[in-house]
Amino acid sequence: MSRNVIVYFLVSTVILSSTFVESRTLSPFEDPPFRQQLNLSPSTAPSSSLVPALFVIGDSSVDCGTNNFLGTFARADHLPYGRDFDTHQPTGRFSNGRIPVDFLALRLGLPFVPSYLGQTGEVDDMIHGVNYASAGAGIILSSGSELGQHISLTQQIQQFTDTLQQFILSMGEDAATNLISDSVFYISIGINDYIHYYLLNVSNVDNLYLPWHFNHFLASSLWQEIKNLYNLNVRKVVITGLAPIGCAPHYLWQYGNENGECIDRINDMAVEFNFLTRYMVENLAAELPEADIIFCDVFEGSMDILKNHERYGFNVTTEACCGMGKYNGWIMCLSPEMACNNSSNHIWWDQFHPTDAVNAILADNIWNGQHTKMCYPKNLEDIVIKMAR
Repeated sequence: MSRNVIVYFLVSTVILSSTFVESRTLSPFEDPPFRQQLNLSPSTAPSSSLVPALFVIGDSSVDCGTNNFLGTFARADHLPYGRDFDTHQPTGRFSNGRIPVDFLALRLGLPFVPSYLGQTGEVDDMIHGVNYASAGAGIILSSGSELGQHISLTQQIQQFTDTLQQFILSMGEDAATNLISDSVFYISIGINDYIHYYLLNVSNVDNLYLPWHFNHFLASSLWQEIKNLYNLNVRKVVITGLAPIGCAPHYLWQYGNENGECIDRINDMAVEFNFLTRYMVENLAAELPEADIIFCDVFEGSMDILKNHERYGFNVTTEACCGMGKYNGWIMCLSPEMACNNSSNHIWWDQFHPTDAVNAILADNIWNGQHTKMCYPKNLEDIVIKMAR
């Protein structure tokens, strides 16, 4: 166990002890009091919605509350997380406010997508989409396991399979197939395979595999999971690349960086993974009939924000709004007293995650490249418009 995990364990035990008793994995058929408390039950999508539903698979970059119901220290169910969200309450999102898929849901004319573990399990609750993402999850099953429970990529796809079976039983196979094939699937995963596996040298992996070979393994594993989704009639997929995690406050602190410059060794691995994933997407799109798969390079979009931060209105580029230690990168955000007053001028919210202001910009780029081109070979809006014709 790394030194940071041990310290995190000690500090966060005080905060989590009052809620950990209720952190068992809930059945999706239970009506959790958390959802009632925040009044976040899915509403009926407007008639102008561009797609039937949005389904989300991933990690903490898009987790909207899954880990609230798991025994893990990777939780964002306490303030100041969520302080700038619509309810001004923590929801489980690892941000001060909205995450990218929230902004994209609004673009698509859909309500915010509920967490798989945070809804009743009724088809009416899931008809406009489900978010299966789990903080700490990776492509590798055990990535992030030192933090506690999480739902890995393979397990999230199994949860989607269960959702699909419920749709088939409720509306029939043809209607369920049409709903799934016309819906958008958003996948954001892979960063924890570095943060909580490769960079921690779990199972001596750093010595056994060069970064390039490790990236090949991750990309080929993701390739297979996308094909598994295709076999379940998924046709419209957004795959996001890795962010420049070498610029995150945690690694600036860990590497003892004095001038705030990004850690090239870590960013180089993210660039390699993104290169391989984009190549994979191009090949999958050609191999799978009727598939509309795009790759959105979050690294490119994030570096554009970092390099042109003044144009975007950010003047704090290296220090997290909430945390402890140099760059606020030592410990995650644990209490409101640890947070800055104004997060809107910060790029980083905590030691790993951006503010919702950054999330909004990235979502704009995924939708139509509003600020800079991120997605290849097309934007999400192009997929939706093509479908509407």
